[in-house]
Amino acid sequence: MSYAVSSPLQAAVYQQLAGDAALSTLVGTAIYDALPSGSLPATYIALGPEAAYDKSDKTGAGAEHVFTISVVTDSAGFQAAKDVAGAVSDALVDADLTLTRGKLIYLNFDRASATREGTGATRRIDLRFRARVQDD
Repeated sequence: MSYAVSSPLQAAVYQQLAGDAALSTLVGTAIYDALPSGSLPATYIALGPEAAYDKSDKTGAGAEHVFTISVVTDSAGFQAAKDVAGAVSDALVDADLTLTRGKLIYLNFDRASATREGTGATRRIDLRFRARVQDD
């Protein structure tokens, strides 16, 4: 196994989201790896936790990365969050990402959960994706 493709994968995912026209319309530039200090926009996307599993075989080193992208909004109801979450999914599923190291074999949607946070004024959707990478 090699974890060395993790950073290039994250960078490519971020670039894919940041460059997506539909997401730009919905959240502008509010796509974060680390949340900025101060007040946050009403709706934003945050790159979240990741787990990696060895998928090496006789052809070389590889891994499956399971990572979360979160959509957070203070809009009433879940509709706005679901619109953004759908655009995130559209931007990532089967995307042909170019990595600075290694190669993306596949990128698939795994699952999502929609929840209210705190007193219920904030909505959050956590989307989980699976990416298989090969370290050349």
